[in-house]
Amino acid sequence: MAASQAPEAPEAPDPIVFVLFGATGDLARRLVLPSFFRLALEGLLPAEWRLIGSGRRRKTDDEFRDDVHAALEEFGSTRPADGPWHAFSARLRFAGGGFTADDPGDLLDRIGEARDEIGADARLVHYLGLPPQTFADYTRAIGAHGVAEGARVVYEKPFGTSLEGFRALDEVVHDVLDESQVFRIDHFLGKEATQELRALRFANGLFGSSWDRHHVAAVQIDVPETLDVRDRAQFYDSTGAALDMLVTHLFQVAAEVAMEPPASLDADDVSEARAEAVRAFRPLTRDEVVRGQFDGYRDIPDVAADSTTETFVAARLWIDSERWRGVPFLLRTGKRMAASHQKVNLVFRDPEDCPLPEGGLPHRGNVLCFDLAGDGALALSMNVKTPGATMELGTAWTQIPLDSLSGGDPLPPYTRLIHDVLLGDRALFTRPDGLEDVWIAAADVLDDHRQPEPYEPGSWGPKDAQRLAEPVGWVLPG
Repeated sequence: MAASQAPEAPEAPDPIVFVLFGATGDLARRLVLPSFFRLALEGLLPAEWRLIGSGRRRKTDDEFRDDVHAALEEFGSTRPADGPWHAFSARLRFAGGGFTADDPGDLLDRIGEARDEIGADARLVHYLGLPPQTFADYTRAIGAHGVAEGARVVYEKPFGTSLEGFRALDEVVHDVLDESQVFRIDHFLGKEATQELRALRFANGLFGSSWDRHHVAAVQIDVPETLDVRDRAQFYDSTGAALDMLVTHLFQVAAEVAMEPPASLDADDVSEARAEAVRAFRPLTRDEVVRGQFDGYRDIPDVAADSTTETFVAARLWIDSERWRGVPFLLRTGKRMAASHQKVNLVFRDPEDCPLPEGGLPHRGNVLCFDLAGDGALALSMNVKTPGATMELGTAWTQIPLDSLSGGDPLPPYTRLIHDVLLGDRALFTRPDGLEDVWIAAADVLDDHRQPEPYEPGSWGPKDAQRLAEPVGWVLPG
């Protein structure tokens, strides 16, 4: 028997200067800074690096280090005391005075100092942890001040807020940057279980041969949340569930499920396969979508008294490809719901020519589930004979937590994606043609400003959402 090979050591990124715009904002504190610190703990940062926080206010480096320390204490899965905080913090810098095309503030000086310290050829990575309406201005400023050449630029979602807004932003971005420099982040693509979709399908004939309309009755991408929106009500009331979740995370996961096998797992081939899947999305119509708003939403401070913003959306998406024609992709997400889950469920058809009497098979008994939450898990339900004297069938589940696999070391989505940015690997990032087709598919829903259907907090959303899932029904209660 051949000896098992040791896993390859992770590839080391080149020296980098990581510029974090919006460094004291909520996104940076909750996600970006803790992810960067996790990369340091995992030994996945280059030997030489500097992180420069950029903001309008003036701060000393030590004041910024205190901010980062507080963010890691509050939001980090690993605390400063758990790792090399002093070595990490010594590489943190702050550039105040803002950054516009007319005035770069302190940033150019701080970049120059960092390159003097670690090498003039250190690559720039610009991370725009900012509201999407500022992306165009910051992109123009990056071009105007000569810090675009050879740089990588990370854009948070959403990349635009409409088809017209997407096209306008895309034009600005490509006036300054080559597409190979652009990293449009969607953290659902960085989840371990999302990546397991590919592994399970392409590395296992049992599932790969069943990944089509002949075997799958429905695909459900279900992300209900118990969370309220009170802490970010002003942002949410201008966004809503369709823009915040449906046309970003859920559409991208649907494309991962629906794509044809790529020629390879290289970034260009995967991106092409994902974009081709989105191209086959049939535009949603209003009768295929249910919008809801939980009771009491309009009583929240900073929410308009006559708000028509949806806090819940469910959609029945059709994908007009030979593989998936006629199979409903059921997408659901909402706030203040009965439970929080992040699951992709493939509901398999009952077998043909079954000798059991009609009705003998449990309803929805054969389901393949990808749990996207946390470190992720795979689960499979099967129809099995209930032990005893009769041929009565029941349903049994088996589950594989991904963090239990030997040699596994799951990385949080942002940590994985930032590491890919440092390496220049764009396989888990979106590209413009796929995004344009997303906006086309969602246009009618985003233009719908009718009053959403009410639902009780702690419920599964408006009752009308049930009809979208018929006859299969939602795998989770509804």
